[in-house]
Amino acid sequence: MNQRFIYSLLIGAIVLLGSALKPHLVEPTLKSAYKDYFPIGVAVGPRNLVGPEAELILRQFNSLTAENAMKMGPIHPEENTYYWKDADAIVDFAQKHGMKVRGHNLCWHQQTPKWLFTDAEGKTVSKEVLLKRLKDHITEVVTRYKGKIYQWDVVNEAIDDNAQKFLRDSPWSQICGEEFIAKAFEYAHEADPNAQLVYNDYNTERPSKRDRIYQLLKKLVDAKVPIHGVGLQGHWSIYEPGELALEAAIDKFSSLGLKVQITELDVSVYPAEQGGRRDKRPDESDAFTPEMAQKQEEQYRNVFRIFREKKQEITGVTFWNVSDKHSWLDSHPVAGRKNYPLLFDANLKPKKAYYEVVKF
Repeated sequence: MNQRFIYSLLIGAIVLLGSALKPHLVEPTLKSAYKDYFPIGVAVGPRNLVGPEAELILRQFNSLTAENAMKMGPIHPEENTYYWKDADAIVDFAQKHGMKVRGHNLCWHQQTPKWLFTDAEGKTVSKEVLLKRLKDHITEVVTRYKGKIYQWDVVNEAIDDNAQKFLRDSPWSQICGEEFIAKAFEYAHEADPNAQLVYNDYNTERPSKRDRIYQLLKKLVDAKVPIHGVGLQGHWSIYEPGELALEAAIDKFSSLGLKVQITELDVSVYPAEQGGRRDKRPDESDAFTPEMAQKQEEQYRNVFRIFREKKQEITGVTFWNVSDKHSWLDSHPVAGRKNYPLLFDANLKPKKAYYEVVKF
């Protein structure tokens, strides 16, 4: 065996040894990157809690929200019937893995069973009857998860989108006026005095709606209603909100002494559309283009920078769905159109936008 051959073997061994000793650089996860800032959550259903999605959830997130399982319709479909299975599964998964849980939601104008608003003859019930039913529902649900759910979205989307109106025209406001809002918070506080209670809404960064939400919250705070925070849903897009609008909303709501959470974050790759749902046009592509990807990266980078800068006001960020494999924005508002609003692609792999969020 000649010296040159022995020398090459030694060099090879040294290289291999160096590779083995070289420290393995672990990519940051969402929850590790933000451990000194706030919890990072995700909205789920029971289907997400098994297989590869469950593995991704446990690796990346430390808080869960039920996407649908705790809403009035799914959990309380009939007056004397509660369906606990799906909500229990989510809370049990969180408890098993040491995760926080946000409750979503106790009072909303959608996914609400008709029996709440009518009597046995189909006539509209009185305010007293409806408030009693609301109290019974909130007491039953909040008490069941007392000590397991740290924060509830108590009232969801009560302010109208129309700048000329204040309250949304719903059965709640038609029967009870504005009173149902304060009552819902009072009932939730009675059921769990330690839970943080939140008013939750979308388009909170648009000045008209922002100011009317502020007006409602100020009334509640001034009346010493037990409200602790406001949820900015964060159903945004690559086109909005701008940084100044987002900062202004956070500052305005924080000025009331309320904490802010981003409760339903996704970044659509399409502009917001006015009006109702429509069908996808034959000439309309729903491909995820490089331009869309770049704009989405920029938007995620910008909003998370603001969240970090305002960590004294922001107490949590929750993504609405796990990955682009499934999003509520698929076919909404355009039937048959795929959207790509999240940090993980349809194969559960991190997109470039992910690295804009975790590397700072």
